[in-house]
Amino acid sequence: MKDFFVEFRAAIISTLVLVLVCCGIYPVIVYGLAQGLFRDKADGSLIVAADGTIRGSKLLGQGFTDPKYFHPRPSAAGNGYDAAASSGSNLGPTSQKLADAIKDRVAAYRAENSLGPNDPVPADAVTASGSGLDPHISPRNAGLQIPRIARVRGIAPEKLRALVEQYTDKPDLGILGDPGVNVLQLNLALDAGAATK
Repeated sequence: MKDFFVEFRAAIISTLVLVLVCCGIYPVIVYGLAQGLFRDKADGSLIVAADGTIRGSKLLGQGFTDPKYFHPRPSAAGNGYDAAASSGSNLGPTSQKLADAIKDRVAAYRAENSLGPNDPVPADAVTASGSGLDPHISPRNAGLQIPRIARVRGIAPEKLRALVEQYTDKPDLGILGDPGVNVLQLNLALDAGAATK
């Protein structure tokens, strides 16, 4: 019986020490380091307006459908850009449903951007990303949308091209990945009048 209590006491002490280390000390150290060294990233890379309101995150796409904005990739996340339902469509290359959706999106993209019936459309303009929340579009996709936005907003296309270039993220380390245009940041800059200055 004495051996049982010795073992029981050792198990309780071990559990309490592990709880203290794993649920107390370690999280506090990690939180402190993250806040001290990577505050913006640790807090979700939030975009905060001049008045202090949070407009979104640099890491999450948002739906824009108004012709005066750059439009993001299609989203398969819930009801569109729902971070709680992040996912792809899970439709494969042989899916008729996917083929029909892409055909409809290509036609809509060409119509809204005044493209010809045989003009190529960037893949990212008609397919959802794996998460459904990708905040970037390709520079080519952004470039094809410039004439529409210039016409609607009455801004010179050259100024919009310069703004797109400003909000284009380069590949990591100059070689990893492709350049991408952050749609939320670009549209917020448009609303702030950045292209008219």
